[in-house]
Amino acid sequence: MMKAAIRGALALLCLTATNAWAADATGLWRTQTAGEVEIYRCGAALCGKLVNSPRLRADPGLKDFRNKDAALRGRPLKGMVMIQGLHGGPTTWSDGQLYNPEDGNTYSGALTLLPNGQLQLKGCALMVLCKTQVWNRIR
Repeated sequence: MMKAAIRGALALLCLTATNAWAADATGLWRTQTAGEVEIYRCGAALCGKLVNSPRLRADPGLKDFRNKDAALRGRPLKGMVMIQGLHGGPTTWSDGQLYNPEDGNTYSGALTLLPNGQLQLKGCALMVLCKTQVWNRIR
């Protein structure tokens, strides 16, 4: 009887921890291009930095050479902040900026934590030209 109660309590604890983890967008995420982005709290907002990518594995010293701002083209891609100033929660954050090192552009952006635990990113230029990606949690 005591063992069953302990098992039940542990199962409830695990379920609660899993649900809390699933409702939190912070952590390490795999992008659609096999990159890895760490999303973290920056004050009251969410931010994210590039941790790894296929291009970085080939050349760890890779610079942000596609940036539209010539003064920023020498900064390293590894550790670069790509997501800034997203506010809201607990499942949707918006009014932030998403930087895409593949094209050197910054977009207005939003994140939505989907019920299946994936993260949907939406970046828009001029508020009408939008693209969406779905990322998977690594940890």
